[in-house]
Formats: sequence, structure tokens, C-alpha cells
Amino acid sequence: MAARTGPLTLPAVVEELLSEMAAAVRDGAPIPDEHLLSLKFVFGSSAVQALDLVDRRSVTLISSPSGRRVYQVLGSSGRTYTCLASCHYCSCPAFAFSVLRKGDSLLCKHLLAVYLSQITRTCQQLSVSDKQLTDILSVEKTQEA
Repeated sequence: MAARTGPLTLPAVVEELLSEMAAAVRDGAPIPDEHLLSLKFVFGSSAVQALDLVDRRSVTLISSPSGRRVYQVLGSSGRTYTCLASCHYCSCPAFAFSVLRKGDSLLCKHLLAVYLSQITRTCQQLSVSDKQLTDILSVEKTQEA
């Protein structure tokens, strides 16, 4: 298997859908119903769950002075998951099983909520020091073990 040399990307149809949704919001309009239906078609029940997370403002962008950025999503179970949008990764069990292991999903609801909150500009913002960000990621890694 050849190693990837470029940035990780989502399938073109998903990239296009998210891009069109972002353009609609940028122009001041709500996300069109046909885009929401397409989202439901592509992601199934995860789309509705992700939209619910966005509505509840459960997504927080954590950034540090060095430019590192991670997202934390407060899941419906009350647990917080760390998402890395740059490489399409989430620390939740559903991502590990359905996306990575089985390959029957493109994204989990948490990662989709990250992308949707970026589009709708509803991300909470938190600036931390580089050390604090390292500590956040270290705690996440310890919880996974």
C-alpha cells in the first residue's frame, strides 16, 4: 500500500456538499433544505445527531500560541471527545469501529459536528498555552489506554 503524500481529504461529494453549505451561510442564508437532505443521505442518522451537537454548541476549538488546533466535542453521553479536523480523526469508539475498522462510515457524529460548526460559525473558542494543550491531549491519551 502506497503512503499518502498529500493532505487527507474527504470524498469529493462530501467536500462539495460542505463547500456549498459554507457558501450559503457566508451569503447570510440558512443552510438550504436540499443540503440538509443530502447530508442525511450521505451520513444517515449521524447527520441529525451532529446537527443536534451543533445546536447545543457542544463543539469547542482549542488553540495554542504555536498554531496548534484541536476540537473537543461534548458528546450526547456527556463524555468529551477530541477531534483533529486536519486529518479527520476523532477519539470516540464509533470512529475507531465504524470508520477505521469496518470502513462503513466516512465520519462519526462528533467529527461531522466539528465541520458543521465551522460552517455555521458556532464553535466555542478557547485559547490555551502550548503546555495546557499538551496536557489536554495527554489526558485524552491516558483515558483511551
